[in-house]
Amino acid sequence: MDRRLFLTDLSRYAALAAVVPNVWRVTNRPRFADDPFQLGVASGDPTPTGGVLWTRLAPRPFEPDGGMEGTRAVVSWEVADDAQFTKIVQKGRATAAPELSFSVHVDVDGLQPDRWYFYRFMAGQAVSDVGRFRTAPAAGAKTPLAFAFASCQRWDQGLFTAYAHFAQEEIDLAVHLGDYIYEGASPAAALRAHHGLEIRTLDDYRRRYAQYKSDAHLQAAHARCPWLVTWDDHEVDNNYAGLTGENVMESTEQMRARRAAAYQAWWEHQPVRVPRAQSWADLSITRTINWGAMARFWMLDTRQYRDDQVCEDRPLQGCAPWTDPRRTMLGASQEKWLVDGLGASSAHWQVLANQVMMAPFDSAPGDQVQVAPDMWGGYPVARDRLLNEVAKRAPNRTITLTGDIHSNWVNELRSDYTRPDRPTVGAEFACTSISSGGDGADVSPERLATMQRENPHLRWYQNRRGYVRCRVTDDAWTVDHRNVPFVSKPDAPIETAASWRVEHGKPGIGKTQ
Repeated sequence: MDRRLFLTDLSRYAALAAVVPNVWRVTNRPRFADDPFQLGVASGDPTPTGGVLWTRLAPRPFEPDGGMEGTRAVVSWEVADDAQFTKIVQKGRATAAPELSFSVHVDVDGLQPDRWYFYRFMAGQAVSDVGRFRTAPAAGAKTPLAFAFASCQRWDQGLFTAYAHFAQEEIDLAVHLGDYIYEGASPAAALRAHHGLEIRTLDDYRRRYAQYKSDAHLQAAHARCPWLVTWDDHEVDNNYAGLTGENVMESTEQMRARRAAAYQAWWEHQPVRVPRAQSWADLSITRTINWGAMARFWMLDTRQYRDDQVCEDRPLQGCAPWTDPRRTMLGASQEKWLVDGLGASSAHWQVLANQVMMAPFDSAPGDQVQVAPDMWGGYPVARDRLLNEVAKRAPNRTITLTGDIHSNWVNELRSDYTRPDRPTVGAEFACTSISSGGDGADVSPERLATMQRENPHLRWYQNRRGYVRCRVTDDAWTVDHRNVPFVSKPDAPIETAASWRVEHGKPGIGKTQ
């Protein structure tokens, strides 16, 4: 290049840099229009030596960029032995950037196994609330586990009062099984309305997560203990399957773009350890979390890889395609990963963190069959294939945790539901919703008896709101269904509606309350 041309270009670049701010500049002293930690803190995916700590800077959560105006900010973090942070054991810094909605994911390591810690974040002059975090027991330790699981928290159908009680439980872990947000617009009569119409873009999904994360009860539950989180359909689109949405006229390209936006926003707002995305539309969330040698959690994805629901997603009755053996819920790779892993795992209990109900529910009388196509009942060959493998590899030490259905269910899992004499090989506990569906209603003994005549594997059904608490020991798995009587107004009390016990290595589920 001619020397004069080079100097001319150099002067032009210098002049441009003088008037255009450096979009890659990171500031150590950001200034905020309001508290940047309004969406709280969270932790998740614990290991014996650490876990993931999360927050997101959002001084004005519903403005573009959460009110950060493009500022790349340094966020400091601390982990301490005590809530007053007089004994800090780990600390560091991270960068909150606009490309990831100013979210922060710190994968802490170097901690001691099987103990509680406290953590917090700082940015500029602002300091976050303090969260509690627990590391997992060391490999090989059969440490008892206390945890609770929940799902389905629709903002506009009820208050998150159950989480106020959840945050008071003496638990080591929380598990969320999906429908963390809902994508739709709110009706005019909604208890508390969603911001905006149905969400489709990345900014839409970010604002919806910000609205849900603003709930004080949900923040308290996150701050209580580490969470294991997966997703279901409403994090993207109701009843979607793979790249087929509820509106079947959406093109594959449209659904792929929507899924990429939804998956990225999910990751930005959750304390998860998952592989770096090659494409946000194909984000992999299947993973295992070990609680020493006591339990292994298999975090499943029953949305991204499934075949589409048959018969236009209507209840199945005389619909031939639903029994096609080629139809899959998990996809071939995930199913192989799970089955091979169950065979290789030496964990005392195997725990399937699963979205939709695994046991079938036949709602038609007599010899007729009518099941919901969106659940495992719509994929009966895939379900029975999986349960046959459970029978071979981990019988009567496999527990399935299920969400989605907005009601409480207790089901015996059998190796084959086409034959009533097939053995029980596991137990399924389905939790009701936190708020989806409103207050719910009581179920009469007559109604339950009718359901059980058609479905002899069904032990219990109930239709109130709340969560499920579990105690896991060497000998047994005990369950308490914790319910609130209403979500349409504040301050609902909590009660234990029913309690159950599964003996390790023995078929069946016993009721203790």
